[in-house]
Amino acid sequence: MIQRPFYLKQLVQLMNNDMVKVITGVRRSGKSILLELYRDYLKTQGVPAEDIIYLNFEAFNLLSVKTEDQLFQLLQERLHHDAHLYILLDEIQMVDGWQRVVNGVRVSYDCDIVVTGSNAKMLSGELATLLSGRYVEIPIYPFSFREFLEAKGIATDGRQIDTAFEEYEKYGGFPAVVLAAEPIKDTILSGIFDTIVLNDVSMRADIRDVTTLQSLVGFLADNVGQLVQPVKIVNTLKSTGVPTNAHTITRYLTLLKDAFLFYQGRQYDIRGREYLKTAGKYYIVDSGLRRNAIGRRPGNYGGQLENIVYLELLRRGYTVAIGKLDTTEIDFVARRIDEILYVQVTYEIPHNTHETDNLLHIPDNYQKILITQRYYDVHDIDGIPVINIVDWLLQDEQGPAQGR
Repeated sequence: MIQRPFYLKQLVQLMNNDMVKVITGVRRSGKSILLELYRDYLKTQGVPAEDIIYLNFEAFNLLSVKTEDQLFQLLQERLHHDAHLYILLDEIQMVDGWQRVVNGVRVSYDCDIVVTGSNAKMLSGELATLLSGRYVEIPIYPFSFREFLEAKGIATDGRQIDTAFEEYEKYGGFPAVVLAAEPIKDTILSGIFDTIVLNDVSMRADIRDVTTLQSLVGFLADNVGQLVQPVKIVNTLKSTGVPTNAHTITRYLTLLKDAFLFYQGRQYDIRGREYLKTAGKYYIVDSGLRRNAIGRRPGNYGGQLENIVYLELLRRGYTVAIGKLDTTEIDFVARRIDEILYVQVTYEIPHNTHETDNLLHIPDNYQKILITQRYYDVHDIDGIPVINIVDWLLQDEQGPAQGR
Protein backbone atom coordinates (compact mmCIF):
# COMPACT_ATOMS: atom_id res chain seq x y z
CA MET A 1 0.00 0.00 0.00
CA ILE A 2 1.43 3.36 -1.07
CA GLN A 3 1.77 5.86 1.76
CA ARG A 4 0.24 9.33 1.39
CA PRO A 5 1.76 11.06 4.46
CA PHE A 6 0.68 14.58 3.50
CA TYR A 7 -3.00 13.63 3.43
CA LEU A 8 -2.80 11.20 6.36
CA LYS A 9 -1.23 13.93 8.48
CA GLN A 10 -4.26 16.14 7.84
CA LEU A 11 -6.63 13.41 9.02
CA VAL A 12 -4.55 12.79 12.13
CA GLN A 13 -4.47 16.50 12.95
CA LEU A 14 -8.27 16.62 12.69
CA MET A 15 -8.90 13.57 14.88
CA ASN A 16 -11.32 13.53 17.77
CA ASN A 17 -13.38 16.62 17.06
CA ASP A 18 -16.98 16.91 15.93
CA MET A 19 -16.07 18.06 12.43
CA VAL A 20 -17.01 15.59 9.69
CA LYS A 21 -13.95 15.04 7.51
CA VAL A 22 -14.87 14.90 3.80
CA ILE A 23 -12.20 13.51 1.46
CA THR A 24 -12.94 14.51 -2.13
CA GLY A 25 -11.27 13.85 -5.44
CA VAL A 26 -11.46 12.25 -8.84
CA ARG A 27 -11.97 8.49 -9.03
CA ARG A 28 -8.82 6.36 -8.54
CA SER A 29 -6.87 9.25 -7.01
CA GLY A 30 -6.30 7.37 -3.74
CA LYS A 31 -9.26 8.20 -1.50
CA SER A 32 -9.94 4.58 -0.53
CA ILE A 33 -6.26 3.92 0.15
CA LEU A 34 -6.10 7.02 2.35
CA LEU A 35 -9.09 5.79 4.35
CA GLU A 36 -7.43 2.39 4.78
CA LEU A 37 -4.20 4.08 5.87
CA TYR A 38 -6.17 6.04 8.46
CA ARG A 39 -7.85 2.85 9.68
CA ASP A 40 -4.44 1.19 10.04
CA TYR A 41 -3.11 4.24 11.89
CA LEU A 42 -6.00 4.04 14.36
CA LYS A 43 -5.14 0.41 15.07
CA THR A 44 -1.51 1.32 15.77
CA GLN A 45 -2.81 3.86 18.29
CA GLY A 46 -4.59 1.10 20.20
CA VAL A 47 -8.14 1.72 18.95
CA PRO A 48 -10.04 -1.62 19.24
CA ALA A 49 -11.34 -3.10 15.98
CA GLU A 50 -14.93 -3.01 17.25
CA ASP A 51 -14.69 0.76 17.64
CA ILE A 52 -13.76 1.29 13.97
CA ILE A 53 -16.67 1.10 11.53
CA TYR A 54 -15.25 0.92 8.00
CA LEU A 55 -17.69 0.63 5.07
CA ASN A 56 -16.88 0.81 1.35
CA PHE A 57 -20.08 1.38 -0.63
CA GLU A 58 -18.48 0.16 -3.85
CA ALA A 59 -17.71 -3.21 -2.25
CA PHE A 60 -19.79 -6.17 -3.51
CA ASN A 61 -21.45 -6.82 -0.16
CA LEU A 62 -22.71 -3.22 0.09
CA LEU A 63 -23.86 -2.62 -3.50
CA SER A 64 -27.48 -3.07 -2.42
CA VAL A 65 -27.25 -0.25 0.16
CA LYS A 66 -28.71 2.63 -1.83
CA THR A 67 -31.18 4.44 0.42
CA GLU A 68 -31.20 6.45 3.62
CA ASP A 69 -33.20 3.74 5.45
CA GLN A 70 -30.80 0.99 4.36
CA LEU A 71 -27.82 3.03 5.55
CA PHE A 72 -29.57 3.69 8.86
CA GLN A 73 -30.15 -0.03 9.42
CA LEU A 74 -26.58 -0.89 8.43
CA LEU A 75 -25.04 1.58 10.87
CA GLN A 76 -27.51 0.87 13.67
CA GLU A 77 -26.29 -2.74 13.76
CA ARG A 78 -22.73 -1.55 14.40
CA LEU A 79 -23.09 1.59 16.51
CA HIS A 80 -22.76 1.51 20.30
CA HIS A 81 -22.33 3.99 23.17
CA ASP A 82 -19.57 2.09 24.99
CA ALA A 83 -16.61 3.97 23.48
CA HIS A 84 -15.48 6.73 21.14
CA LEU A 85 -16.21 5.43 17.62
CA TYR A 86 -14.36 6.01 14.35
CA ILE A 87 -16.77 5.85 11.40
CA LEU A 88 -15.14 5.62 7.97
CA LEU A 89 -17.53 5.68 4.99
CA ASP A 90 -15.99 5.25 1.54
CA GLU A 91 -17.76 6.57 -1.62
CA ILE A 92 -20.75 7.59 0.48
CA GLN A 93 -22.39 9.46 -2.42
CA MET A 94 -23.58 6.06 -3.68
CA VAL A 95 -26.31 6.24 -0.99
CA ASP A 96 -29.22 8.65 -1.43
CA GLY A 97 -29.94 10.71 1.67
CA TRP A 98 -26.70 9.80 3.44
CA GLN A 99 -26.33 13.36 4.75
CA ARG A 100 -29.22 13.07 7.23
CA VAL A 101 -27.97 9.74 8.53
CA VAL A 102 -24.40 10.96 8.99
CA ASN A 103 -25.59 14.12 10.74
CA GLY A 104 -27.84 12.07 13.00
CA VAL A 105 -24.95 9.80 13.95
CA ARG A 106 -22.72 12.82 14.60
CA VAL A 107 -25.30 14.33 16.95
CA SER A 108 -26.21 11.09 18.77
CA TYR A 109 -22.88 9.30 19.26
CA ASP A 110 -19.41 10.03 20.56
CA CYS A 111 -17.67 9.58 17.24
CA ASP A 112 -15.15 10.69 14.67
CA ILE A 113 -16.56 10.61 11.11
CA VAL A 114 -14.63 10.50 7.83
CA VAL A 115 -16.38 10.14 4.46
CA THR A 116 -15.06 10.05 0.89
CA GLY A 117 -16.73 10.89 -2.40
CA SER A 118 -16.02 11.37 -6.09
CA ASN A 119 -18.54 14.11 -6.79
CA ALA A 120 -18.50 17.75 -5.70
CA LYS A 121 -22.28 17.79 -5.28
CA MET A 122 -21.84 15.96 -1.99
CA LEU A 123 -20.50 19.24 -0.59
CA SER A 124 -23.57 21.25 -1.52
CA GLY A 125 -27.26 21.18 -0.83
CA GLU A 126 -28.34 19.21 2.19
CA LEU A 127 -24.85 18.54 3.53
CA ALA A 128 -24.05 22.24 3.58
CA THR A 129 -27.35 22.93 5.35
CA LEU A 130 -27.07 20.18 7.97
CA LEU A 131 -23.37 20.54 8.66
CA SER A 132 -22.85 24.25 8.19
CA GLY A 133 -19.52 25.04 9.84
CA ARG A 134 -19.15 21.42 10.99
CA TYR A 135 -17.27 19.76 8.16
CA VAL A 136 -13.84 20.13 6.65
CA GLU A 137 -12.89 19.18 3.11
CA ILE A 138 -9.65 17.37 2.35
CA PRO A 139 -9.15 17.45 -1.44
CA ILE A 140 -6.97 14.63 -2.76
CA TYR A 141 -5.31 14.54 -6.17
CA PRO A 142 -3.30 12.04 -8.21
CA PHE A 143 0.37 11.86 -7.22
CA SER A 144 2.39 15.05 -7.16
CA PHE A 145 5.78 14.78 -8.87
CA ARG A 146 7.44 14.32 -5.47
CA GLU A 147 5.03 11.48 -4.63
CA PHE A 148 5.65 10.02 -8.09
CA LEU A 149 9.38 9.88 -7.39
CA GLU A 150 8.87 8.37 -3.95
CA ALA A 151 6.55 5.69 -5.33
CA LYS A 152 9.13 4.71 -7.94
CA GLY A 153 12.11 4.94 -5.58
CA ILE A 154 13.83 7.73 -7.55
CA ALA A 155 16.09 10.15 -5.67
CA THR A 156 15.13 13.82 -5.99
CA ASP A 157 18.73 14.75 -6.73
CA GLY A 158 19.60 11.83 -9.01
CA ARG A 159 20.40 11.66 -12.70
CA GLN A 160 17.03 10.07 -13.47
CA ILE A 161 15.08 13.16 -12.47
CA ASP A 162 14.55 14.68 -15.93
CA THR A 163 13.62 11.33 -17.50
CA ALA A 164 11.21 10.78 -14.60
CA PHE A 165 9.53 14.11 -15.29
CA GLU A 166 9.05 13.16 -18.93
CA GLU A 167 7.26 10.01 -17.78
CA TYR A 168 5.19 11.98 -15.25
CA GLU A 169 4.25 14.49 -17.93
CA LYS A 170 3.26 11.71 -20.34
CA TYR A 171 1.40 9.29 -18.08
CA GLY A 172 0.40 11.47 -15.12
CA GLY A 173 0.13 10.58 -11.46
CA PHE A 174 -2.71 8.12 -10.94
CA PRO A 175 -1.24 5.60 -8.45
CA ALA A 176 -2.28 2.54 -10.48
CA VAL A 177 -0.67 4.01 -13.62
CA VAL A 178 2.54 5.06 -11.88
CA LEU A 179 3.15 1.56 -10.54
CA ALA A 180 2.14 -0.28 -13.74
CA ALA A 181 4.56 -1.60 -16.34
CA GLU A 182 5.05 0.61 -19.41
CA PRO A 183 3.02 -1.55 -21.86
CA ILE A 184 -0.20 -1.33 -19.82
CA LYS A 185 -0.10 2.28 -18.59
CA ASP A 186 -2.25 3.53 -21.47
CA THR A 187 -4.71 0.66 -20.99
CA ILE A 188 -5.19 1.60 -17.33
CA LEU A 189 -5.55 5.28 -18.22
CA SER A 190 -8.22 4.44 -20.81
CA GLY A 191 -10.13 2.47 -18.18
CA ILE A 192 -9.99 5.34 -15.68
CA PHE A 193 -11.03 7.83 -18.36
CA ASP A 194 -14.00 5.73 -19.49
CA THR A 195 -15.12 5.13 -15.90
CA ILE A 196 -15.14 8.85 -15.13
CA VAL A 197 -16.77 10.02 -18.37
CA LEU A 198 -19.20 7.17 -18.98
CA ASN A 199 -20.06 6.24 -15.38
CA ASP A 200 -19.42 9.16 -13.02
CA VAL A 201 -20.66 11.77 -15.50
CA SER A 202 -22.80 10.24 -18.25
CA MET A 203 -24.65 7.46 -16.45
CA ARG A 204 -25.29 9.31 -13.20
CA ALA A 205 -26.58 12.37 -15.01
CA ASP A 206 -28.61 10.22 -17.44
CA ILE A 207 -26.84 11.70 -20.47
CA ARG A 208 -27.86 10.02 -23.69
CA ASP A 209 -25.78 12.19 -25.99
CA VAL A 210 -22.42 10.68 -25.03
CA THR A 211 -20.81 11.76 -28.32
CA THR A 212 -21.19 15.44 -27.46
CA LEU A 213 -19.85 14.85 -23.95
CA GLN A 214 -16.78 13.03 -25.28
CA SER A 215 -16.23 15.74 -27.89
CA LEU A 216 -16.40 18.39 -25.18
CA VAL A 217 -13.83 16.53 -23.06
CA GLY A 218 -11.53 16.26 -26.06
CA PHE A 219 -11.92 19.97 -26.84
CA LEU A 220 -11.16 21.04 -23.25
CA ALA A 221 -8.17 18.71 -23.00
CA ASP A 222 -6.77 19.99 -26.29
CA ASN A 223 -7.24 23.62 -25.24
CA VAL A 224 -5.88 23.69 -21.69
CA GLY A 225 -4.40 27.09 -21.05
CA GLN A 226 -6.78 28.80 -23.50
CA LEU A 227 -9.66 31.09 -22.56
CA VAL A 228 -12.91 29.41 -23.58
CA GLN A 229 -16.62 30.00 -23.16
CA PRO A 230 -19.70 27.92 -24.05
CA VAL A 231 -20.48 29.82 -27.28
CA LYS A 232 -16.98 29.23 -28.62
CA ILE A 233 -17.19 25.54 -27.73
CA VAL A 234 -20.58 25.21 -29.44
CA ASN A 235 -19.28 26.78 -32.65
CA THR A 236 -16.17 24.61 -32.66
CA LEU A 237 -18.08 21.38 -32.08
CA LYS A 238 -20.66 22.28 -34.73
CA SER A 239 -17.85 22.85 -37.23
CA THR A 240 -16.72 19.27 -36.64
CA GLY A 241 -20.19 17.87 -37.17
CA VAL A 242 -21.28 17.66 -33.51
CA PRO A 243 -24.60 19.55 -33.10
CA THR A 244 -25.15 21.07 -29.67
CA ASN A 245 -26.14 24.29 -27.90
CA ALA A 246 -24.88 26.57 -25.11
CA HIS A 247 -27.35 25.20 -22.54
CA THR A 248 -26.12 21.63 -23.06
CA ILE A 249 -22.45 22.63 -22.98
CA THR A 250 -22.92 24.66 -19.79
CA ARG A 251 -24.62 21.67 -18.12
CA TYR A 252 -21.88 19.27 -19.23
CA LEU A 253 -19.16 21.62 -18.00
CA THR A 254 -20.77 21.61 -14.56
CA LEU A 255 -20.94 17.80 -14.55
CA LEU A 256 -17.27 17.49 -15.54
CA LYS A 257 -16.27 19.84 -12.73
CA ASP A 258 -18.48 17.98 -10.25
CA ALA A 259 -16.68 14.73 -11.15
CA PHE A 260 -13.31 16.47 -10.49
CA LEU A 261 -12.21 15.72 -14.06
CA PHE A 262 -11.79 19.41 -14.88
CA TYR A 263 -11.19 22.52 -12.78
CA GLN A 264 -12.19 25.99 -13.90
CA GLY A 265 -9.86 28.93 -13.55
CA ARG A 266 -11.96 32.08 -13.45
CA GLN A 267 -10.62 35.42 -14.64
CA TYR A 268 -9.74 37.92 -11.91
CA ASP A 269 -9.30 41.66 -12.40
CA ILE A 270 -6.19 42.50 -10.39
CA ARG A 271 -6.83 46.26 -10.34
CA GLY A 272 -10.56 46.00 -9.67
CA ARG A 273 -10.06 43.07 -7.27
CA GLU A 274 -13.06 41.18 -8.56
CA TYR A 275 -13.86 38.08 -10.59
CA LEU A 276 -15.01 38.70 -14.14
CA LYS A 277 -18.05 37.11 -15.77
CA THR A 278 -16.11 36.33 -18.91
CA ALA A 279 -14.34 33.36 -20.43
CA GLY A 280 -12.32 31.10 -18.15
CA LYS A 281 -9.75 28.35 -18.53
CA TYR A 282 -10.27 24.66 -17.87
CA TYR A 283 -7.57 22.35 -16.54
CA ILE A 284 -7.74 18.57 -16.46
CA VAL A 285 -6.95 16.68 -13.24
CA ASP A 286 -4.11 14.62 -14.70
CA SER A 287 -1.71 15.00 -17.63
CA GLY A 288 -2.05 11.30 -18.46
CA LEU A 289 -5.81 11.68 -18.81
CA ARG A 290 -5.26 14.72 -21.01
CA ARG A 291 -3.06 12.70 -23.36
CA ASN A 292 -5.66 9.94 -23.43
CA ALA A 293 -8.47 12.43 -24.18
CA ILE A 294 -6.69 13.90 -27.23
CA GLY A 295 -5.79 10.53 -28.74
CA ARG A 296 -2.26 10.26 -27.28
CA ARG A 297 -0.84 12.74 -29.75
CA PRO A 298 1.77 15.33 -28.76
CA GLY A 299 1.27 19.08 -28.90
CA ASN A 300 0.33 22.18 -26.88
CA TYR A 301 3.38 21.77 -24.65
CA GLY A 302 2.90 25.20 -23.13
CA GLY A 303 -0.70 24.43 -22.15
CA GLN A 304 0.33 21.05 -20.77
CA LEU A 305 2.99 22.69 -18.59
CA GLU A 306 0.47 25.28 -17.42
CA ASN A 307 -1.90 22.45 -16.51
CA ILE A 308 0.74 20.77 -14.34
CA VAL A 309 1.48 24.05 -12.53
CA TYR A 310 -2.22 24.76 -11.94
CA LEU A 311 -2.84 21.35 -10.34
CA GLU A 312 0.27 21.66 -8.18
CA LEU A 313 -0.92 25.04 -6.89
CA LEU A 314 -4.22 23.41 -5.91
CA ARG A 315 -2.33 20.61 -4.12
CA ARG A 316 -0.45 23.23 -2.14
CA GLY A 317 -3.70 24.69 -0.88
CA TYR A 318 -3.98 27.74 -3.09
CA THR A 319 -7.15 29.16 -4.59
CA VAL A 320 -6.15 29.86 -8.19
CA ALA A 321 -7.50 32.40 -10.68
CA ILE A 322 -6.46 33.70 -14.09
CA GLY A 323 -5.17 37.24 -13.67
CA LYS A 324 -6.16 40.15 -15.88
CA LEU A 325 -4.23 43.39 -15.61
CA ASP A 326 -5.66 45.95 -18.04
CA THR A 327 -5.00 44.28 -21.42
CA THR A 328 -2.39 41.79 -20.22
CA GLU A 329 -2.81 38.35 -18.68
CA ILE A 330 -1.13 36.88 -15.62
CA ASP A 331 -1.29 33.10 -15.88
CA PHE A 332 -2.11 32.49 -12.22
CA VAL A 333 -3.07 34.55 -9.20
CA ALA A 334 -2.75 32.08 -6.33
CA ARG A 335 -4.10 32.89 -2.85
CA ARG A 336 -3.50 31.01 0.40
CA ILE A 337 -4.59 32.59 3.70
CA ASP A 338 -2.81 35.99 3.69
CA GLU A 339 -0.41 35.06 0.88
CA ILE A 340 -0.64 35.96 -2.81
CA LEU A 341 1.61 34.44 -5.46
CA TYR A 342 1.69 35.59 -9.09
CA VAL A 343 2.88 32.97 -11.57
CA GLN A 344 3.78 33.14 -15.23
CA VAL A 345 4.34 29.83 -17.04
CA THR A 346 6.25 29.46 -20.31
CA TYR A 347 7.69 26.37 -21.99
CA GLU A 348 10.77 28.38 -22.91
CA ILE A 349 11.77 31.96 -22.25
CA PRO A 350 11.11 34.15 -25.31
CA HIS A 351 13.79 36.48 -26.69
CA ASN A 352 11.82 39.46 -25.38
CA THR A 353 10.87 40.20 -21.74
CA HIS A 354 7.12 39.92 -22.31
CA GLU A 355 6.54 37.27 -19.62
CA THR A 356 8.33 39.13 -16.83
CA ASP A 357 7.07 42.54 -17.95
CA ASN A 358 3.53 41.40 -17.19
CA LEU A 359 4.55 40.53 -13.64
CA LEU A 360 6.49 43.76 -13.12
CA HIS A 361 3.42 45.82 -13.98
CA ILE A 362 1.46 44.40 -11.02
CA PRO A 363 1.18 47.26 -8.50
CA ASP A 364 1.94 45.37 -5.27
CA ASN A 365 4.85 43.64 -3.55
CA TYR A 366 3.60 40.05 -3.37
CA GLN A 367 5.85 37.29 -4.66
CA LYS A 368 6.12 36.87 -8.44
CA ILE A 369 7.79 33.95 -10.25
CA LEU A 370 8.34 32.68 -13.80
CA ILE A 371 8.24 28.89 -14.28
CA THR A 372 9.76 27.33 -17.39
CA GLN A 373 10.42 23.80 -18.63
CA ARG A 374 13.78 24.50 -20.24
CA TYR A 375 16.93 24.90 -18.16
CA TYR A 376 18.62 28.30 -18.25
CA ASP A 377 21.69 29.83 -16.66
CA VAL A 378 19.52 32.87 -15.94
CA HIS A 379 18.02 32.68 -12.45
CA ASP A 380 16.12 35.96 -12.51
CA ILE A 381 15.00 38.64 -14.94
CA ASP A 382 14.66 42.15 -13.54
CA GLY A 383 14.29 40.66 -10.06
CA ILE A 384 11.69 38.05 -11.08
CA PRO A 385 12.92 34.54 -10.12
CA VAL A 386 13.12 32.10 -13.05
CA ILE A 387 12.48 28.55 -11.83
CA ASN A 388 12.65 25.29 -13.76
CA ILE A 389 9.46 23.22 -13.46
CA VAL A 390 11.25 20.23 -11.89
CA ASP A 391 12.91 22.41 -9.26
CA TRP A 392 9.61 24.12 -8.48
CA LEU A 393 7.67 20.86 -8.20
CA LEU A 394 10.19 19.58 -5.67
CA GLN A 395 9.82 22.60 -3.41
CA ASP A 396 8.22 21.49 -0.15
CA GLU A 397 5.15 23.72 -0.08
CA GLN A 398 1.73 22.29 0.67
CA GLY A 399 -1.35 23.76 2.29
CA PRO A 400 -4.01 22.79 4.81
CA ALA A 401 -7.43 21.19 4.49
CA GLN A 402 -10.32 23.49 3.66
CA GLY A 403 -12.81 24.14 6.45
CA ARG A 404 -16.47 24.82 5.70
